[in-house]
Amino acid sequence: MSLDSDVIVDRRRLRRKLTFWRVVAVLIAIAALSAIGLAMSPRGRTALSTSGSIARVNIEGLIRSDQERVEALERLENSSAEAVIVHINSPGGTTAGSEQLYDSLVRLKAKKPLVVVVEGLAASGGYIGAIASDHIIAQQSSLVGSIGVLFQYPNVSELLKTIGVKVEEVKSSPLKAAPNGFEPTSPEARAALDALVKDSYAWFRGLVKERRGMDDALLEKVADGRVFTGRQGIELKLIDELGDEKTAVAWLVANKNVKKDLPVRDYKLAPRFGDLTFLRTATSMALDAVGLSGIARQIERTGVVQAVDRIGLDGMLALWQPAAGN
Repeated sequence: MSLDSDVIVDRRRLRRKLTFWRVVAVLIAIAALSAIGLAMSPRGRTALSTSGSIARVNIEGLIRSDQERVEALERLENSSAEAVIVHINSPGGTTAGSEQLYDSLVRLKAKKPLVVVVEGLAASGGYIGAIASDHIIAQQSSLVGSIGVLFQYPNVSELLKTIGVKVEEVKSSPLKAAPNGFEPTSPEARAALDALVKDSYAWFRGLVKERRGMDDALLEKVADGRVFTGRQGIELKLIDELGDEKTAVAWLVANKNVKKDLPVRDYKLAPRFGDLTFLRTATSMALDAVGLSGIARQIERTGVVQAVDRIGLDGMLALWQPAAGN
């Protein structure tokens, strides 16, 4: 009996040691993969890969302010890339982030020939980024437009009444932190928000009118918040040509004196640790490598990135989001 007890204790000790070293191995692997990712980022070696080529930049998902993206595009300005093709697949995001992206691409366009290819969607803030280019290409079934601005917030005042909760506050003036979602929105607060939205909308409309050379009648037709297909966008002057990346290369060769047969190489923007994309991938690979594939698959299936993305959208939005009724 004593011998059996010793065996059981030894087995438990071995299990604990095995678990400990597995955890250590995972942490080491994550650190190593993170270091490799940083080395291959624009701060490392990516800029070198654009030498004697056309740089491919991908703008995907929700757009928000991103200083690392700004710096990466600034490095591309001074790289040896012959031209830039920007692929956009985005429903938009914050107006501030979209304006920042637009300004970065305009500065880049001043240094390098630049063309935009709409992969599937360039709506709202995504379209703001697209019009930084002098030439926009989209597939026939791509969606473009959604020219408009919104300010959206939940109002839980009726719910608070139901459960008997009252939010007390002391503030310097009636419009401080209004609306707050804890009480019905006052007419004054609604009017203040309306002025913000209209001002940003006027800026958006003016940008489209200037960049796309539209008259007032055409602008009224396209600036009601709708999206249009690539086929419709041609007639409405929202885009310039139907096609794909090969079409973009042909345009650069024909119109910007870019050499024929140059390779198109990815230019990676800085890794987005803020939205956990790189870290999630590194963690999954590390767990897989030490035999914890079940946990790795669970991590891959989670919607962590989307959840973090949506939580991070604050303030005025230039966003097309059918699922939420926008």
